[in-house]
Amino acid sequence: MNISLYEKFFKNFNRIIIKVGSSLLVDPHLGKIREGWMESLAQNIAALMEIEKEVLIVSSGAIALGRGSLNLMEKNLELQESQASASIGQIALAHAWQSVLAKKNVKCAQILLSPDDTETRRRHLNARATISTLLKFKVIPVINENDTVTTTEIRFGDNDRLAARVAQMTSSDLLILLSDVDGLYDSDPRINKNASHISKVDDISHKIMGMAGSANYEYASGGMVTKLEAAKITRIAGCAMIICNGEKLSPLYNLVEGGKHTLFEVNQTPLSARKSWIAAGINIVGNVTLDDGAIKALSRGSSILPAGVTNISGPFERGDLIDVLDKKGEKIASGLSAYASEEVKLIAGNKTDKIRSILGYAGRHELIHRDDLVLNQK
Repeated sequence: MNISLYEKFFKNFNRIIIKVGSSLLVDPHLGKIREGWMESLAQNIAALMEIEKEVLIVSSGAIALGRGSLNLMEKNLELQESQASASIGQIALAHAWQSVLAKKNVKCAQILLSPDDTETRRRHLNARATISTLLKFKVIPVINENDTVTTTEIRFGDNDRLAARVAQMTSSDLLILLSDVDGLYDSDPRINKNASHISKVDDISHKIMGMAGSANYEYASGGMVTKLEAAKITRIAGCAMIICNGEKLSPLYNLVEGGKHTLFEVNQTPLSARKSWIAAGINIVGNVTLDDGAIKALSRGSSILPAGVTNISGPFERGDLIDVLDKKGEKIASGLSAYASEEVKLIAGNKTDKIRSILGYAGRHELIHRDDLVLNQK
């Protein structure tokens, strides 16, 4: 396998999410993993790790695997049957990823998410921190919707959208949707043999959305409409997105070799997009005041540590948006707090190595991490 092709294709991307759908991973008739295909993808992923890329996997397949164990292959599942199938299938799915990646000396971990985990700021920060820590230790997070507890009314509805939310939450650079088509066409290629392939998209316009047909009309796994909705989310998050055909063995190698695909371009970085999201927050619920040393550290790009805090005004909870003030009471920044106001009152002025003894548990080193902090424009 030509590593240089990976280096060239992914040179502008560091954190990459690969979304794998059930139809690619699981044989629909047998309800079993397509082992050869999965092993070829694992080899592709190992190549990305070899060139020092951070990789996340958003994997469907739990329900498809579990329903066979319950002899429900030919039945339209009710909600509780889907959840029971998912609870069985998640074990098999996690084991399959662990086994196939271990053969390439790659470690993985399982993360199950519900919509609240990406939308509620406190849970968003928890999930983001967990994923960042796994990536720091070169462990691949294998992420799926928590189908065992979510309901029809509150679930993501499609793992394309879940993958986009994960991209937003983790400040990823690229989302690759492995599909059963090789990208976006100006009309359904299964009906119109003269349909034109769209290789690049720089704006999700009404015209582009019209190319996908109706939401109920599937010309790709999950429907092209949901893929374009995912592209809207990743675009706001500063994350590029690719739709490509993943049916053949070694789908990522096919991509870097020049396989046909659609690239949805972005005009900002994930970090700048995240800071724009924070800066746009209107529900400021509290503030902290910093000493001169902490303010100087901010100008050098540092995070805010509890040691630099001299005053707290609340109440606020972990994940809430708060202002950062200087000793004159002037706003110098805003950001997402890693602690509730009552906790900040206890640890303010103390060094990070004192947090455990004061609170009774080891919390974050930073009160506001620099990635969750926006300085006021002068």
